Amino acid sequence: MRNIYTLNKISSRGLKIFDESYSIQETLEAADAILVRSAKMHDMALPTSVKAIARAGAGVNNIPVEKCAQQGIVVFNTPGANANAVKELVIAGLLLSSRKVVEGINWASTLTKDVAKEVEAGKSAFVGPEILGKKLGVVGLGAIGVMVANAGQALGMDVIGYDPYISVDGAWGISRHIHHALSLEQILNEADYITIHVPLTSNTQGMFNAEAFSKMKKSIRLLNFSRDTLVNNEDLLHAIEKGTIDKYVTDFPVDGLIGNPHILTIPHLGASTPEAEENCAVMAVKQVKDYLETGSIVNSVNFPRCEMAWNAAFRLTIIHKNIPAMIGKITNIIATEGINISDMLNKSKGEWAYTIIDTDTKVTDENVQNISEIDDIIKVRVLFK
Repeated sequence: MRNIYTLNKISSRGLKIFDESYSIQETLEAADAILVRSAKMHDMALPTSVKAIARAGAGVNNIPVEKCAQQGIVVFNTPGANANAVKELVIAGLLLSSRKVVEGINWASTLTKDVAKEVEAGKSAFVGPEILGKKLGVVGLGAIGVMVANAGQALGMDVIGYDPYISVDGAWGISRHIHHALSLEQILNEADYITIHVPLTSNTQGMFNAEAFSKMKKSIRLLNFSRDTLVNNEDLLHAIEKGTIDKYVTDFPVDGLIGNPHILTIPHLGASTPEAEENCAVMAVKQVKDYLETGSIVNSVNFPRCEMAWNAAFRLTIIHKNIPAMIGKITNIIATEGINISDMLNKSKGEWAYTIIDTDTKVTDENVQNISEIDDIIKVRVLFK
């Protein structure tokens, strides 16, 4: 029996994928895997039984990813599972940034008499441009960025996209009508609307700052549905004062942004649809189940993607440091102990690596212990059909 601990409420559609060989439990004790959405995990003491953590969502800021890697715990996320939900809200934000709909609604709600007359007299204060024919710059062409770019083009916008690391899937999914920007600066110089869809890293944090704003046209509409700290808020407020930013729409309300007439703060609703919650749960469960049962890794944030067809009786999975001669040390032990390798795969990601070894020779607890004692081996598992 494999034990699954749920830190947050997880959609039943996802949990139903677990068969009778799994137990959904309410305690962390002896858990093989953890499913989580937004719960903070940095101060949690994780038992040695934990092999995987799956975040039902894209961001993993609530999970101590590096600490997990050191303990041999594979951390998964679910990129793209909530992409349509976010895309729809971005399109709503795009329209709201132009047409002053929110401002108009708020004003209309204050009217108490002669409403029709007051509306006709006051509606000119809420005039805003159409998006048709305007240039939309999409920064980041992952699952969400591609969908936003395609939707913008379908709405009649002239769309230009920038992503120096676009994946093959992203390239296949994007409309041929989307123009390819050769640099971020090109988007900053040309776009009337800019929407941000990049992950938060040390390189992207605060990337929209005074320098970036200085390269923009006047009266830009800027949308941020990725992470709040991608934008330097102090520099943003200065850019608003100077007239560079006409409207900033963000899904991340923070101190200092509330109440500014040029800023629309949406209360983090990007993935808040029942469909997105179900999609994320289904993807998270499938990834955990596949890892526990076959050792395959897909969509891990701390270990490499590693999949191999399994055509042998036993499978060894080994998490280890990505250092020279490690594979030689592992295979030397295996050969010494009479284990015949029928297939093998090794992948690395940064300082961490993952090796799968298939064999028809029975793998004993002693074999596993001997491999585990090699320096810089983190975790060894043996699976069998």
